[in-house]
Amino acid sequence: MEGLVPVQSAGQRLVSPSLYRCIGSVSIRRSVSGLAMDRRISSKAPSQFTIRAQQESLGVASSSVENDVRIKEWEVDMYQNELAISQGIRIRRKPPTKAPLGYSGPFELRLHNPDSPSNILEEITWFKDQEVSRMKEVNPLEALKKAVENAPPTRDFVGALRMAHQRTGFPALIAEVKKASPSRGILKENFDPVEIAQAYERGGAACLSVLTDQKYFKGGFENLEAIRSAGVKCPLLCKEFVVDPWQIYYARTKGADAVLLIAAILTDLEITYLLKICKKLGLAALVEVHDEREMGRALGIEGIELVGINNRSLETFKVDISNTKTLLEGEHGRQIREKDMIVVGESGLFTPDDIAYVQAAGVKAVLVGESIVKQNDPEKGIAGLFGRNISQT
Repeated sequence: MEGLVPVQSAGQRLVSPSLYRCIGSVSIRRSVSGLAMDRRISSKAPSQFTIRAQQESLGVASSSVENDVRIKEWEVDMYQNELAISQGIRIRRKPPTKAPLGYSGPFELRLHNPDSPSNILEEITWFKDQEVSRMKEVNPLEALKKAVENAPPTRDFVGALRMAHQRTGFPALIAEVKKASPSRGILKENFDPVEIAQAYERGGAACLSVLTDQKYFKGGFENLEAIRSAGVKCPLLCKEFVVDPWQIYYARTKGADAVLLIAAILTDLEITYLLKICKKLGLAALVEVHDEREMGRALGIEGIELVGINNRSLETFKVDISNTKTLLEGEHGRQIREKDMIVVGESGLFTPDDIAYVQAAGVKAVLVGESIVKQNDPEKGIAGLFGRNISQT
């Protein structure tokens, strides 16, 4: 079934022993933040299917049935939160909600965290969940699947990075088409995404990253579509906050060749499932990490070819490029070399010395936006960043 995520990987227990003590063999399938899951719910209450059968035979009021279903759905959300917490994910995917009326179960004594976002990434994630829900009503998944069938073929994002690295001897450049950011505000007033993309390509960029978030980064999927339609040959990364498989299909219909998956907001099971969708659609996936724990998680997930190390904390927006070196030392670095992964250095790269520093740490590509998009001549900005002309001309 489309959207089905496996409940448990080998050796991984998803629920605590206290939950198993309440097992009543109840099965429920629903969408959790867009990722459907099939779970055994620990509850003495009957399943939604049993409830409906009782309604038909005993004439139980429909409002009671609906509340029981809400209880089951709320409890599945709580299990999802438990799983995220167990993996060190601090970003809450949705605002906390109180238990539905009549709930009695393992979460009834759980204290809720404040109902306001604790940082900018959490704020963006909560808004994105609501935004995607609205967009799905206008563009249903089945319609997107049909559109994908008529979409032009994807370009080899990973291959382009490898070729550029071999050609120049420098980390391959993923140049970012970016008008603004929450931390820096407007970066470029006279913003023409197609013109900027074409300048990046002439300057030697191997691939491009296109911000598609409108509210916080002043981007849009129309920019991605326009750049692809203009004939830019560089493979395109859709830079979006993915919380739902629907977004992967949508990005594919708009011309993306790759998508961003942020480990700070996605569980291992979600990343694994989204990677399968990417493979199905011919898309590359850049899995972004910020700390040691997220790096360890990424190295334990099969199928990852690209790992991005973001030197900017998405919680505080503080930048420290030594983060790249720290995450590539020791066992992590050994595993990356063994798996032949491409590591992408992100954020805080402004000078040739910065590029040399992260290259010495082990990166084979860099994703750069602010330091070149602000330049009047992006081509010269790229040459200044690397200390030489890296174009093919």
